[in-house]
Amino acid sequence: MTYRVVQWSTGHVGAAALRGIIAHPQMELVGVWVSSEAKEGRDAGELAGLDHLVGVAATQDADALLALKPDVICHTAMADHRLPEALADLQRFLRAGIDVVSSSPVFLQFPPGLVEGLAEPVEEAAEDGAASLFVNGIDPGFANDALPLAVSGICERIDELRVVEVMNYDTYAQAMILFDVMGFGQPLDATPMLLQPGILTLAWGQVVRQLAAGLDLELDEIVEFHERLPATETFDVDAGTIEAGTTAALRFEVRGLVDGVARVVLEHATRLHDDLAPDWPQPAGKGCYRVVVTGAPNIICDLQLWGEDGDHNTGAIQATAMRLVNAIPHVADAKPGIVTALDLPQVAGRGLVTR
Repeated sequence: MTYRVVQWSTGHVGAAALRGIIAHPQMELVGVWVSSEAKEGRDAGELAGLDHLVGVAATQDADALLALKPDVICHTAMADHRLPEALADLQRFLRAGIDVVSSSPVFLQFPPGLVEGLAEPVEEAAEDGAASLFVNGIDPGFANDALPLAVSGICERIDELRVVEVMNYDTYAQAMILFDVMGFGQPLDATPMLLQPGILTLAWGQVVRQLAAGLDLELDEIVEFHERLPATETFDVDAGTIEAGTTAALRFEVRGLVDGVARVVLEHATRLHDDLAPDWPQPAGKGCYRVVVTGAPNIICDLQLWGEDGDHNTGAIQATAMRLVNAIPHVADAKPGIVTALDLPQVAGRGLVTR
């Protein structure tokens, strides 16, 4: 079966998804939505960074794209700074009877346990339109749902399951995320969006809850922890300049507790310079996603990603996009509502081997 797909946004993840849709043997790209006038009318092949045109022009006309009645919308528009608008977009797509794969809002990857009112309107829209929504990526996503649960299947006993991102973000050219959301380049006593009380749990608590559900574990509570370290000198990264003394390394944990003991933990150890925080978790290669099982047997499983340009952040962006694109056939066949990694069968790269 061929799935008619609209790509919604063409930022870092969106451009990677666009390339994946164009190349996928089961996909037909029928439309592209863009947020800027500068991209209006440009060919999808150009926006995807390809060396050929594909005959699909980008548009800002959302109504025209919905009128195409695509099978699926691949939604990769940023939601961190426009959460109500992003939720409204998802509801509109679903109510129109269109299945959706999306990279955000990330808390919808596993709705149970969310604050009341966040997921319910989206669920209602999906039921009204008899459509399905799958929110995923690499983190939150594959690296801390499908991968650790697969690893857990070779255990006799699990004392603690820990999923970790160990990454240098120096080549991640997204200033809004690095500076405004994560707080890099800000004073150590500043409180960026990510470190406001409850935000870490909103973003990654659902990872912890989903892993617990997959392990048939009932958590007592979820708690947060974070620490930051300053730049020892001024240096540049792809997103801008980090002044000496401002935040240049961030580590946080979201811990799922049972009887006061952490049993499921999501951890990020993020730097902008390799020499910072030498006592924090160190990456395999330039950066990795790590699954650590303390139990029987003890396990460390490192997932390294890098793009064709050799960069680890490029690899993570591409993996985020393709997790969504490759899931499209399964989401199109899924029951109406928000579906999770626990609901879908194994998502494999079917038809993608070079011929």
